[in-house]
Amino acid sequence: MEQAIELAVENVLSGGGPFGALVVKNNEIVATGVNLVTRNNDPTAHAEVVAIRAACQILGNFQLTGCEIYTSSEPCPMCLGAIYWARPDAYYFACNRGIAAEAGFDDALIYSEMGLAPGQRSTPGYCVLPEAGLRVFEEWSRNPHKIPY
Repeated sequence: MEQAIELAVENVLSGGGPFGALVVKNNEIVATGVNLVTRNNDPTAHAEVVAIRAACQILGNFQLTGCEIYTSSEPCPMCLGAIYWARPDAYYFACNRGIAAEAGFDDALIYSEMGLAPGQRSTPGYCVLPEAGLRVFEEWSRNPHKIPY
């Protein structure tokens, strides 16, 4: 955890966001990540996502079974989703979302909107051509070469 926090501090001192993360397997650091949102002009370049992407490349697998993730702050909804998709054994964080909110990183809106129907959200979503879109999943279901995840 101390290394994740130190990554975050170093990132702040170099002009980045206050977040650091690392992926560990068998007590060895596989990959690290820092918040690169403003540096890369990429709203998805959160520390956890950066670390997960790097670890998956290094391990040659899209799942992080047998790994743990350490992050300097409680993961935002996007990062939490990425963590669940990566399937590590556990994740650990130093600061909770309340502390992050006090520093200007408030995810409360996203958490509150998750329970709303897409059309009721502050950035509304609309289902278009669902019957046509179903073809994608039909093809997936029939594909004998698919890799389930």
